Amino acid sequence: MVIIVAPKSKESKQKIFKDNFWKTKGFKVSIGDITGKTTKKESKISEEPSLPLGPTTKPNLTDLRSWDMKLLSRYEPFYAPFCDMCCLCTYGKCDLTAGKKGACGINIQAQQARTVLLACCIGSAAHSGHARHLLEYLTKKYGDDLPIDLGMNIDIEAPIMRVVLGKKPETLGDLKEALDYIEEQMVHLLSACHTGQEGSSIDFESKALHAGLMDNVGMEIGDIAQIVALNMPKGDEDAPLVELGMGTIDRNKPVILCIGHNVIPGSGIIDYVENEELEDEVEVCGICCAALDITRYNKSAKVIGPISKQLKFVRSGVADVIVVDEQCVRTDILEEANKNNAVVLATTDKICLGLPDLTKEDTDKIVAQLVKGDLNGALILDPDKVGEVATRVAMNIAEDRENLKILPDIDEITEMAKECTECGWCVRSCPNSQPMMDAVVAAGKGDYSKFIELYNFDVCYSCGRCEQNCERDLPLMSMLAKVGEHYVKDEKYNVRAGRGPIQDIEIRRVGAPIVLGDIPGVIAFVGCTNYPEGGEDVAKMAKEFLERNYIVVTSGCGSMTIGEYRDEDGKTLYEKYSGDFEAKGLVNVGSCVSNAHIPGACIKIANIFAKKTLEGNFEEIADYILNRVGACGVAWGAYSQKAVAIATGVNRWGIPVVLGPHGSKYRRLFLGRTDKEETWEINDLRIGEVVKGEPAPEHLLYAAENREEATVMIAKLCIRPNDTSKGRQLKLNHYIDLHRKYFGVIPDDVHKFVRVEKDIPIIYKRDIMEILKEKGWKPRRIPQEPSLTQLDGDLNE
Repeated sequence: MVIIVAPKSKESKQKIFKDNFWKTKGFKVSIGDITGKTTKKESKISEEPSLPLGPTTKPNLTDLRSWDMKLLSRYEPFYAPFCDMCCLCTYGKCDLTAGKKGACGINIQAQQARTVLLACCIGSAAHSGHARHLLEYLTKKYGDDLPIDLGMNIDIEAPIMRVVLGKKPETLGDLKEALDYIEEQMVHLLSACHTGQEGSSIDFESKALHAGLMDNVGMEIGDIAQIVALNMPKGDEDAPLVELGMGTIDRNKPVILCIGHNVIPGSGIIDYVENEELEDEVEVCGICCAALDITRYNKSAKVIGPISKQLKFVRSGVADVIVVDEQCVRTDILEEANKNNAVVLATTDKICLGLPDLTKEDTDKIVAQLVKGDLNGALILDPDKVGEVATRVAMNIAEDRENLKILPDIDEITEMAKECTECGWCVRSCPNSQPMMDAVVAAGKGDYSKFIELYNFDVCYSCGRCEQNCERDLPLMSMLAKVGEHYVKDEKYNVRAGRGPIQDIEIRRVGAPIVLGDIPGVIAFVGCTNYPEGGEDVAKMAKEFLERNYIVVTSGCGSMTIGEYRDEDGKTLYEKYSGDFEAKGLVNVGSCVSNAHIPGACIKIANIFAKKTLEGNFEEIADYILNRVGACGVAWGAYSQKAVAIATGVNRWGIPVVLGPHGSKYRRLFLGRTDKEETWEINDLRIGEVVKGEPAPEHLLYAAENREEATVMIAKLCIRPNDTSKGRQLKLNHYIDLHRKYFGVIPDDVHKFVRVEKDIPIIYKRDIMEILKEKGWKPRRIPQEPSLTQLDGDLNE
């Protein structure tokens, strides 16, 4: 396509072009994509009316800065320096304490903010790199023209991309434009971290929010690509329950273990096993998000569990072949596998482990070398070849490994434990100060109950730091793995297969109740398993909110953790609650990249219920979510850079997130100040006036110390200015009831959330009226259309 445009500018010198049949001057030629023929799809698109566009399509680093400044003026960054030195350049180390600056002039606030931006860039790059791998492979295999079809109940297929890029992707090939955009933005974001670039902490935070938004886009690209190409569940509320737990594995069969996040190598294994009709002869299982996605691809695969199972399961020696792809793989996986003669296959350019690249080698030769032990692993970048090699090698070495003694016997553990000097280094080394020493001392007396307590619900995360610091060199993780294997090896649970996006029809059913407050909130339990007291806390929080009619959404390792809990009736929460996106629904959207469907659902509410334009309309959509959609994320065990990128991305949409106590190590929180009443003023667009607001939501990123504090805060962070009095009664009832349940008293800030007497829950009316009188409370106007836009003093407006 060639477009000729005649400019009207008088400032530039115009060139004259003359020929036998025409004469003109001052024109520009713009050349777009040139194709040899017009496809039916292109003809169809050209006939469709163009969608109305908002003001920010493909926003750059500063296009949404004014929105960021609104958020950051209300939710001020609170820095908790994990390190008060800067070691980034050769001028360092620079001491930034007590108001000092680095050699480049940076202060400690800017340095902490820069570190957060770096973490967000790393996390975003991990998801987008994953999406690039998926997209390149899937378009090569299925073609650029494969339609994006997420089922008959989903017309708004890619809400994040539509808002950010201003267009709807129709095919797999269309996703490449979105990836190109992300990669362009990530280059600029990372460059801002260079010495002598950005110097303002608040602008570093704005850039971190942008990196988080890019992460959201990257996740959406990755999950949509694998859903449509690999025929994963498409918003299926009745997605099947799949087996979860070490007890689900038949140890008499060859076992192939997939670790990581990229489903392609695992799908190659499953395809080969099916094509060779070996389903009854080989076990294919996974740890971390690779496990979730191979079960979305084929429900016959097994889920061992979240990332915290990794070292224990590898040490157990059950896996004959370990296939690693990308993200959240122990960097010493090859060393650990070598201890029990397991074979490791690395399958992506992100993790090569120093292994020889045998991608182009003859398959028979690769298998022979690995079976004979000439090699302890290989790098194979062809997923189809990985499937054949992994299966054949596992079947050939399983019998020889069967009698390999890998873990110590129970009696040996008792004798080992007697060597403990009770120095306490194991406890001091533990990130959570778990009582490993007590467990070892008790085991020396034949009592394994304390080891079992550490094993259950991954109270011991199995990082291995205690083992490295043991002055007697006791193999603590092997001892833990053996005790667990001996006493709880038959434990079996389940998890609902990741369903992918929320259906449009579900949004139509719940949009109004969520916005008006009749459904008290949408709670999303996501992230890693660096839990302070084990995964049972996450399951108990999920159960608490399910019983109170909240919608509970989950993904990634969090979804597996929830599946490992049984209630008093012996049922898992997935057996007890439906997978519908509705009150009392427990919705597993899928793996890490599936997290995109959570803000995606909030975006759909703004579009379907409130008729807000999506394309290029980020600020209006985010403003709507912040003020009207009672959603809250919970990353109770967050540990990775991906987790901080995810959280920062949803923060930009106006969705608050509660972290576990380790979350403070990310160095920055976004905390509201209830004592600064002016920061809570809002614009009521219905009447065109700025009115007094309330701290709703009070924080954007908050770290809680324990489950009790977190549970209360989650309920509180679902309160929104748009709540009707009926909805506010409901939300306050849960907030007050939970506060009384865990802390014994009515919260002392309840008066801040009562706008009129009708907001007061009837059961607590007498008590609250006394509090209101004591506080000198006065009723205030309930905003009809609350917004942060068009407020005086907005930066860049």
